[in-house]
Amino acid sequence: MSLLQDWRDIAYSQETDKNQLQKFWTNYFLIEKGIYEKLLTNPDEVVRGTVKELAEKYEVEVMTMVGFLDGINDSLKAPNPIEEMTEDTEVNLGFDKEVLYKNMVDAKADWLYDLPMWDEIFTEEQKKVLYLDQKKSGTIIKGTKIGRNDPCPCGSGKKYKKCCGR
Repeated sequence: MSLLQDWRDIAYSQETDKNQLQKFWTNYFLIEKGIYEKLLTNPDEVVRGTVKELAEKYEVEVMTMVGFLDGINDSLKAPNPIEEMTEDTEVNLGFDKEVLYKNMVDAKADWLYDLPMWDEIFTEEQKKVLYLDQKKSGTIIKGTKIGRNDPCPCGSGKKYKKCCGR
């Protein structure tokens, strides 16, 4: 079984008590925040190494690093092979800053997108634009509804109910 599947079995277990699972996630989010604080301090450096080496570098367990790699993978310039990852798999943390920020907003992870390190990367205006772009991307805008007695949009000159509205 792959490390990623092991991580998902632990993190999303249906058998685990809800309180235990909540403690697990609270602890994980604190660790994740610490790793992001270190990464964002030098955002242009591409961190590379094996899963095990990165776990040692950030002083976390290998499974925690697997969870972190799963979370950041969509924000990387070159995604890691997380599906078949082992402890000795070479991975990188070269992230796209804008994509990472937007993904944090999308995940509603305010403890991450409000990190003070972002102030060194983006201006307040840039952060606001990225935030609004991400929020708008999930918004569905419906067109105006055609009333039964309105002229048909096909241009026939008939009422909608007598033409395309049938």
